[in-house]
Amino acid sequence: MKTVSLFFATLLVTLMFTSCKPQTAPVAAPVKTDISEFIGQWTIDVEGGGVSWLEVTQQDGYLDGKLLWIGGSVLPVGSVFLEKDHILVVQRTNNIVREKDEKNNPVKTQQLTNWLEVVKNGDKIEGMLLNPKSNGLGVDTARFTGTKLPAPPATPDLSKVKYGEPVTLFNGKDLAGWKLVNESSKNGWTVTGGVLSNSPVQVEGQPHVYYGNLRTEQEFEDFNLKLEVNIPEGSNSGVYLRGMYEIQVVDSYGKALDPHNMGGLYSRVCPTVSAEKKAGQWQSMDMTLCDRHVTVVLNGVKIIDNQPAYGPTGGAIISDVFKAGPIYLQGDHGTVNYRNIVLTPIVK
Repeated sequence: MKTVSLFFATLLVTLMFTSCKPQTAPVAAPVKTDISEFIGQWTIDVEGGGVSWLEVTQQDGYLDGKLLWIGGSVLPVGSVFLEKDHILVVQRTNNIVREKDEKNNPVKTQQLTNWLEVVKNGDKIEGMLLNPKSNGLGVDTARFTGTKLPAPPATPDLSKVKYGEPVTLFNGKDLAGWKLVNESSKNGWTVTGGVLSNSPVQVEGQPHVYYGNLRTEQEFEDFNLKLEVNIPEGSNSGVYLRGMYEIQVVDSYGKALDPHNMGGLYSRVCPTVSAEKKAGQWQSMDMTLCDRHVTVVLNGVKIIDNQPAYGPTGGAIISDVFKAGPIYLQGDHGTVNYRNIVLTPIVK
C-alpha cells in the first residue's frame, strides 16, 4: 500500500512540474533563399569595429565575388556558393610560408582558407567570418551585418554644381578642430611653421607602436577639398573623404599606373596618368566628392575624372554612403606633411 501511495505521489508531483514548465516554441525551418537576393554590392559593419564590403555576381553559369575586409584592398574571392538553400558561403585562400631555406626563399607553403557564412535577414544580410588559426588549432570568428548598396547616381555635371563658403580646416598653428580617430592610439601629429606633420617613430627591436589617424571634428557631405602634401621617399599616408574613400598619398614616382599610386581611389580607381612629383617635394591635391563620384586633380593634372565610388576603401570608419563624415588623414603608415587644407562644401 505504501508503494502504491508513493507511486501516485510521485506521479502527482511530476504532473505538477510538467504543467508548470514553459512550452518551448518549435524551431522554424530555415527559409529557402533565392540566389538573386544576394546578388549585388553590400557594405558591412563588423562587430567590434571595422567597415567591409562585398560584391556578389552571377555570370556565365557561376557565382563570383569581390571582398574588402576592413583593411587593405578590394580582392577577388576564391569561390562563392549557396549551401543548404539559405547560406551563402564566400571563400578566400591565403598562401602561408611554413619553411624557408638559408637564403630566406620559401621551400614549403600551405593554403589556408577562411570563409564568410552569410544569410538574408529581411532587407539586410548577417553572418560570420571564420578564420582558422595559422597553427591549425582553432578558428577565430567575427560577426557582421550588411546593407545593400543602390547603384551610384548618374554622373553629376560638375559645371553646374553650386558651392558654399570655403572652410579652412587647418589653421597652421595647432590641432584645433582635429582629433585622433582612436583616442587610445599614440599621437604622432605636430604643427610647426604652418605645417601639419606626422612622425610615427618606431624603435628597432621594440614592439610595433600604432600611431593614430587624424580626423576633423566637423563632418561633411559632398565637397571640394584642396591641400598640399609632402611625402618623403618610401613613405605612405592617405586622405579619406567623408571617412570612407581613401585618396592615396604615397611615394610612387616613376612607377607604372596602379590604383594604389599617388592620387588613386585606393584599390578602386586607377589614375589615368602619372602626375606625381619626386619624393620630398610639395604637391597639390584637388579632390571633389559629389553624388558618390570622385574627381582628383594632382599637381594641376586631372587623373580621375568624375568616376563612381562603388563602396568604401580599406580603413574606412563609416559604412553608410549617404551619411556625412569627416576628413581624416592616415597616420599609422609613415612620415608625411600637410598644409593649406581648405574644404568648400557643395550646396544642394
